[in-house]
Amino acid sequence: MSECRIKIYTLSTCGHCKSTKKLLDSCGMEYECVEVDKLQGEAQSSVLDEVKKINPDCSFPTILIGDKVIVGYREKEIKEAIGNDGNQ
Repeated sequence: MSECRIKIYTLSTCGHCKSTKKLLDSCGMEYECVEVDKLQGEAQSSVLDEVKKINPDCSFPTILIGDKVIVGYREKEIKEAIGNDGNQ
């Protein structure tokens, strides 16, 4: 199975963001998580600009799996993108 790079942009208080991390953990996936609300100043502005480039609505979670962008907690889409259709 080819490895894909996963990066998620979340808010620390967001239930859908927590569900996304839990799903990725349960599938054994490694990912980079950026909790946008815990950043400050220029660091936060820079990350928000990054998010807006792939998700103009700048809503969370914003998930980048390889070159695929998924916005929101969409279990089926996430599993398909990581190559886990539930038949582990």
